[in-house]
Amino acid sequence: MNDWAAMTRRFLLGEGNGRPSLRSYIQSLSEIIKSSNPKTQTEIRRREIAIDHIREIKRQTRKLEEKVLMLEEKLKVLEEGQK
Repeated sequence: MNDWAAMTRRFLLGEGNGRPSLRSYIQSLSEIIKSSNPKTQTEIRRREIAIDHIREIKRQTRKLEEKVLMLEEKLKVLEEGQK
């Protein structure tokens, strides 16, 4: 018989074990910066620079993820070639 309460408890407790992804961290920072309310010109410029930096971080992250995928595929091919 299914113990729904135990299954639910295991699911909920296990859900928080994984660490957030890099994209989640970037999105969170982006939302925090965009929701800020700068009052001076200096703060406005700092906010714009921070947004540009986050955009560049996203771009670089995407490139790194593509390289990792490509390298994993090459590794798979090499491992299959050794068998």
